[in-house]
Amino acid sequence: MRFGIISFPGSNCEQDCIYIIEEVLNQKALLLDYRTIPELNNLIDCLIIPGGFSYGDYLRAGAIAKAAPIMKSIREFAENKGLILGICNGFQILTEAGLLPGTLLSNKAARFICQDVKLKVINNKTPFTNLYFEQEIITMPIAHAMGNFTVSESELEILKANQQIVLEYENDINGSTSQIAAICNKDKNILGLMPHPERCSEKVLPSGNQGLQLFQSILKSFVNV
Repeated sequence: MRFGIISFPGSNCEQDCIYIIEEVLNQKALLLDYRTIPELNNLIDCLIIPGGFSYGDYLRAGAIAKAAPIMKSIREFAENKGLILGICNGFQILTEAGLLPGTLLSNKAARFICQDVKLKVINNKTPFTNLYFEQEIITMPIAHAMGNFTVSESELEILKANQQIVLEYENDINGSTSQIAAICNKDKNILGLMPHPERCSEKVLPSGNQGLQLFQSILKSFVNV
């Protein structure tokens, strides 16, 4: 399977993602430059927008990255039902670009949070979570200052009705509506999450390896297409 990982100015997790794809999953990883407009449908099977601080998080996290040249390719890839995974800053970029609903605001404590958190799997019927059990409690690390996922009450009802809520924090970590940690689009081919699965995909790590199942779920989905 071919994965594409985008590098924006300020991205700092792209090499972590490449390591997991190539060394742990033994799949192909292609580093993509934000200044290009590649034909992604002919290059990759899954796109990863990694964490970090694209453009220094100036204006608002993800607000500048959404205007990068490569976003044209990303929109076309999304329209063709390509798999897209946005991690942390990648999640922020996807919401800013309108590819996922909601907004990521500053944490309610107005400070950067970096810790392991407990998550509940709400929807395991997506290409990204099919190897988890519904209601399973898993552990992943977070590292963000703007992880407060916010939607209106009417938007929340739509998310629930369409089964777009994928992960929830077990506790109120950052003020997110309904303690939401991850959502997908209606077609389930785009996932945005604030936790970092690439930082917990090997048993040797303090956070364990429960993030690996997310990447393995993508592989399973691709094989079963």
